Amino acid sequence: MSNSNAGPSSAPVHHDLPRPNSLPRASSVPLHPSGYTVGFVYSTEMMSHFSPTGHPETPHRISSIYNALTVNHHIVKMKWIPIRPVKKEEALLVHSEDHWDKVQAIKDMTDQEMANSTEYYEQLSLYVMQGTTRAALLSCGGVIEACLAVARGELQKTFAIVRPPGHHAEPDEHMGFCFFNNVAVATRVVQQLTPIKKILILDWDVHHGNGTQRAFNDDPSVLYISLHRYEQGTFYPCGPFGGMQSCGEGPGLGYSVNIPWPGRGMTDADYIYAFQKIVMPIAMEFAPELVIISAGFDAAEGDDLGECHVSPAGYAHMTHMLAGLAGGRLVVALEGGYNLDSISRSALAVTNVLLGEAPGALPPMVAGEEATETVFLVAHEQNKFWKSVDPKSCEPREGLEEISFSIPEVLKAHRQHYLYTQHDMMQIPLLTPDLERRFSTQISCTSDLFENNTMVVFLHEFGNLRIQLQSSATLNVEMERSYLLDFSKELLTWVKREGFSLLDANLFPKPAPNSSRTKASEDFGRDILLYLWDNYVQLSGARNVILIGHGPGSRPIMDLLERRTTTVLKSVKAVIQIIGHSTVPAVPKYIDDLAEWYRKNSFVVLPSTHRVLTPTLKPKDLRRHGELIPIDESQVVKLIHRALPGIAEFVNQQLGKHTELS
Repeated sequence: MSNSNAGPSSAPVHHDLPRPNSLPRASSVPLHPSGYTVGFVYSTEMMSHFSPTGHPETPHRISSIYNALTVNHHIVKMKWIPIRPVKKEEALLVHSEDHWDKVQAIKDMTDQEMANSTEYYEQLSLYVMQGTTRAALLSCGGVIEACLAVARGELQKTFAIVRPPGHHAEPDEHMGFCFFNNVAVATRVVQQLTPIKKILILDWDVHHGNGTQRAFNDDPSVLYISLHRYEQGTFYPCGPFGGMQSCGEGPGLGYSVNIPWPGRGMTDADYIYAFQKIVMPIAMEFAPELVIISAGFDAAEGDDLGECHVSPAGYAHMTHMLAGLAGGRLVVALEGGYNLDSISRSALAVTNVLLGEAPGALPPMVAGEEATETVFLVAHEQNKFWKSVDPKSCEPREGLEEISFSIPEVLKAHRQHYLYTQHDMMQIPLLTPDLERRFSTQISCTSDLFENNTMVVFLHEFGNLRIQLQSSATLNVEMERSYLLDFSKELLTWVKREGFSLLDANLFPKPAPNSSRTKASEDFGRDILLYLWDNYVQLSGARNVILIGHGPGSRPIMDLLERRTTTVLKSVKAVIQIIGHSTVPAVPKYIDDLAEWYRKNSFVVLPSTHRVLTPTLKPKDLRRHGELIPIDESQVVKLIHRALPGIAEFVNQQLGKHTELS
């Protein structure tokens, strides 16, 4: 097990459980077997953990599920599995001893100690009380018993109706409503005490199971697959660990599969599509001996935390597909889900399948663009490890309109993910609804934005494939992605080497649902740049600002020069345009001394075959720019890649010139 954040002293110690010569009968199974093939774990004692002031993780989550199964006469068809607390030696198969002690200490805290520690636990997204420890021990022990009953062949399928949930609990930390990682501990116990070694954990909770992946990140005997809201690492538990490129490490590389949804609103069609293209092909190739579902129902229709639209029938169909693996050995362990009606109806639909009923019918449906794009990217990532994953079969629909509307979002997301994970760049919040809808996650900055004396403002429309299609007969999307990341790396290297801060703005607006498209792209670019200038650049400590416009990103710079002339002339030291064939170099209007100032401080890079360099253009039009640098390259992404050394030299000259003048 790997935990890169933990030192040797805090790393969990693995303890082998005592292994008997023969497998004993579990406490859940009578001496004389009954006709049960499906079992369940449930105890009202787990309701002793509650928040007096109210909390989404309420005791009624499990009682509402139990009541729904009772009313629908399912409980009488299932074997009740007696619950028990997890043993220390079992918990230490995953968690550190320090972690065990922390959870145990909660039961001995006084009311005053709990009150004093409220803020500490809230930072971990937890609440505690005297009953917390007992409930956490039972929840983990209940999942262990449910898994052992199936692993030993005593039952075919089981449902652990337990709380608190577990999949966020890491080897050394409780967090996110979770205290012990129930499924991870149960997995290790099964591997220790039964012949079963290869286990699939499918986590459909709307949040990434960071703790579960962490527990098995370097272990090829456990395949962890998670479908969850990700939103470029801004959705809980946040960070890049739940990204599609987080695939495990060492011997476990390829055995962690993340399907990170880019936003809210995912549907049955999206989840079923991911199952068909990613989950089931990988699962069948892995060939598990046991399947455990980390069954959070917070992606269900009606759950305010998840804000997705998976129906009970959708959960039933996913369960039905998973039940075809591992000879039918299947354990469902409750994780999240906070709408009592949604969680009850979803759990009931899953139980129907466990009891052998066919899943409910689904209407005709097609996965949405965000889902197909995500699955396409995941397929590209997982194809490195699994032969059964075919990226070609996952390609989004072809055609210019599809490319110009859909694939750009993929390219933009890839670049933003790269800036976030590799260079620690932060996303800038946008306070107006229109800008947030169109540009959320597209504006990033380095952490020294407000302190640095020199700021580079880079404006572009990376991902706007129409621009590339106008300068090239063909377009390789994967190559385009490579160029974007290569240039981004060079840009960041230059900025860091010179000690500048960076404000990176992708001005290619997202398509808005039900949009009339009455507002032009350049109008959005103007609005977002003025917003950034007024609320970030002007409020920063930067006295030297470098404006770089790439392709259509140049036009908003001219709008800025014209509308904020006074403040621009005080702080902007260079204006740089990188222009492709589809764009003409922009110039500001004749306002006072602005045109002359622009000529002295501008630098334009363009293809050597650009139409403005032909004899038909009047020389005076070219003289309105400062330095004009033709390069023998037609594609605008490659153009800026080749122009960067010259841009760096020009910027240094400008900064030196203004230093001498001051």
